[in-house]
Amino acid sequence: MFVAHLPAAVLLTRRLQRAMGATGLLWLGLAASVLPDLDLARFYLLDHRRILHHAYWTHLPLWWTAIAAAWFGASAALRWRRGLELGAVFFANVLLHLLLDSVVGEIRWLDPFSTRAFALLTVTPRYAWWGWNFLLHWSVLLELAIVAWAFAAWRRARLGPHPPAPGRPNNPS
Repeated sequence: MFVAHLPAAVLLTRRLQRAMGATGLLWLGLAASVLPDLDLARFYLLDHRRILHHAYWTHLPLWWTAIAAAWFGASAALRWRRGLELGAVFFANVLLHLLLDSVVGEIRWLDPFSTRAFALLTVTPRYAWWGWNFLLHWSVLLELAIVAWAFAAWRRARLGPHPPAPGRPNNPS
């Protein structure tokens, strides 16, 4: 995924906030949705692109599961409701990132028990620059659909319900 992580985070975080009756968690959801990609700094600056960045710990689901278990356990033990809300938004968005990456990127869902990486689709290398292979693959339509969905949700929230058509009552009974 190139651009869908943030729009997907907006959709998920808003839904979670409504379900929990929580507010003020959008920035946390946005940050969590891109957090696994912080490994790109190491990928480019330290490892000189020798190791696929999805192999780093930030893209390993078991790592995040362990952290989530500790977070939710501590929040429950302390009866910290806000901690549960924070954890739900944070870890749901990290998981969403890994799920979205699993569409065409390889995620090692069973690591450390297996190093096999899983991807829903395989992008065949056809172009010299790796980015074109993904941007010109039909799976980019999924990203565009997520972006369009998030834009439509933002527009609905900003503009409110549509005004009635001319000649129609506002509240038909």
